[in-house]
Amino acid sequence: MRIDICAVGKLRAGPEKALLDDYVSRTEAAGRGIGITALNLKEVEEKRRLEPAPLKESEAALLRAALPRGAILVALDERGRAEPSEAFAKRLGRWRDEGQSDIAFIIGGAAGLAPALREEAAHVLAFGPMTWPHMLVRVMLAEQIYRAVTILAGHPYHRA
Repeated sequence: MRIDICAVGKLRAGPEKALLDDYVSRTEAAGRGIGITALNLKEVEEKRRLEPAPLKESEAALLRAALPRGAILVALDERGRAEPSEAFAKRLGRWRDEGQSDIAFIIGGAAGLAPALREEAAHVLAFGPMTWPHMLVRVMLAEQIYRAVTILAGHPYHRA
């Protein structure tokens, strides 16, 4: 199963990028033995000079174009459901066991996700009710994906 993080904006070199790259490498190494073959970051152009509604729609079109065909779509949004890491791991494991080949997580830009794109998602996930910087959310998500993979693999990284 391949996992894609489709996000608005380009993550520049710096500590966030270094952390993301580390979690991608760790996820791919830990995931090989349990059927998770790749964690990819797909970044789309951030549109800054538009009003919020057209901005969200423009970014939604770019995100849709980046999605793998047939992927299960998971939107990250503060209105989504927060869940424990174990439940997140169980969900990923269930999708893997059902034979899903692609899971795509979408992260909107600074204005958030277009409502229509959020509604298309099979699941809407939140990292709590707080608003997080969209560049940092991709790192937080990569860590949770890595944590989920280690839970599924029986690795001691997750100590709950």
